[in-house]
Amino acid sequence: MTADLQSADIHLIQRILPHRYPFLLVDKVVDIDGIQSARGIKNVTMNEPHFQGHFPGTPIMPGVTIVEAMAQTAGVMLGVALDMIDRDLLIYFMNIDKCKFRRKVIPGDVLEMKVEILRGKPGGKIFKFKGIATVEGETAAEAEFTAMVDVQKD
Repeated sequence: MTADLQSADIHLIQRILPHRYPFLLVDKVVDIDGIQSARGIKNVTMNEPHFQGHFPGTPIMPGVTIVEAMAQTAGVMLGVALDMIDRDLLIYFMNIDKCKFRRKVIPGDVLEMKVEILRGKPGGKIFKFKGIATVEGETAAEAEFTAMVDVQKD
């Protein structure tokens, strides 16, 4: 792991992931345990663009963005653990399984995404993860997802 780093703030996240506003969906990642597990934090705010249409008068974070936030958390975990900082890392969804939504996520919530690796190893390109997103300890969503890691060549 990069200098035994166990967390990533927004500046480090942007050095790992290519995502930017409005699609950067994780504010920090903490409790990074190599490629084994990590916990992402997303502060949900009313000024996010999806709330304009999802739904007017009753803003609810779309479920697909919750799953994407879990995947971005996993991407940061891999970036830190595999020393992929400043390496033009791209990660592509390959599969999403066992996806369930349990609770609405609304502005003012703090979404916590706990991800753990189910399959994959350093040097590999394919990784499978399990993610659980919670708000105040209550499960909002869960899924297993597979992703391919690609490092852009200069």
